[in-house]
Amino acid sequence: MPKATETVLEINLNYLEQNYSYLKSKLQPKTMFLAVVKAFAYGSDQVQIAKKITELGADYLAVAYTSEGVAIRKAGIHIPILVLHPQEVNFEEIVAYNLEPSIYSVRILDQFIKYTSSINKEDYPVHLKFNTGLNRLGFLEVDIDQIVKKIKETTAIKVASAFSHLAASEDVNEKEFTEQQIQRFIAINTKLDGLLGYSPIKHMCNTSGILNYPEAHFNMVRSGIGLYGFGNDPKYDVHLKPIASLKTVISQLHTLEPNQSVGYNMAYTVKEKMITATLPLGHADGIGRIYGNQKGFVFINGKKAPILGNTCMDMIMVDVTTIDCKEGDEVIVFNEKHTADALATSAGTISYELVTGISQRVNRIFIF
Repeated sequence: MPKATETVLEINLNYLEQNYSYLKSKLQPKTMFLAVVKAFAYGSDQVQIAKKITELGADYLAVAYTSEGVAIRKAGIHIPILVLHPQEVNFEEIVAYNLEPSIYSVRILDQFIKYTSSINKEDYPVHLKFNTGLNRLGFLEVDIDQIVKKIKETTAIKVASAFSHLAASEDVNEKEFTEQQIQRFIAINTKLDGLLGYSPIKHMCNTSGILNYPEAHFNMVRSGIGLYGFGNDPKYDVHLKPIASLKTVISQLHTLEPNQSVGYNMAYTVKEKMITATLPLGHADGIGRIYGNQKGFVFINGKKAPILGNTCMDMIMVDVTTIDCKEGDEVIVFNEKHTADALATSAGTISYELVTGISQRVNRIFIF
């Protein structure tokens, strides 16, 4: 690829294919694969990612909100799309665009049955979300009798899947908790299948679940962060390639004398003569204020340059005193070598937050 001449996010779809193949290699041949493309496909591009992952053979897609699913449908993608957090106001669009809602409460179940019945739908696919310990969304096991009774009283909907979400599948210290979640999910599905009289798809594993708990793969698994190149563990990270590279350029160099300050509120004061570089990206692009004051860093000509002072809306300043560089030189914020995970960790956050926060004003470039 040519050197960056502005702030860009390069998205390598070949790396996406490699990551998908690695995750698929952990599954039994008949286990279905659901690709999570919410949050603009983890900060990359939901349409391009959805197209590529569909070409690769994914069975399902998942989004958080209805609008994300609508955008994918409008791009001509036809495989099933699960909407993980629908609201009543979304039901008309959900049905119009053939999206499949997660049903996570009695209120949402009643409302969706009412809506689909009113427009004479038959066997519209829904997905029952069960809470096995994350305590975020979902029915409990004690709700099964009530929800099955409601489902059997209508022909408007049919359960396509039952699913849950692991709370700590990447944490070896929480293995007992995770195994308890898995056992709860098995018990839930034993009862659910018996009362429904048929067996919906079951899915519980996220990326770390796929890698660490093969006994919980059931009929289908879900992967988000793994597709984008992060395995939440160094032993898995070596098999995955981050698909996104955030690059920018040096706009201007400054030579500062001792006791001069850098940026807003004089947050950094120069102690010895220093050369700084100003870069055209800031917290409006996704590099938040938490990365300022030498917590975050970039790489210029292979060398690490710490961020100085407070991150500005559209700019950051870095220390290049010991780096041979000039205005116009390319800057690596993160890529497959200098990872988003390392940068996020330096500021006390996680790769998910960093990559999903990259602003839509940053130009996306695709590598096929």
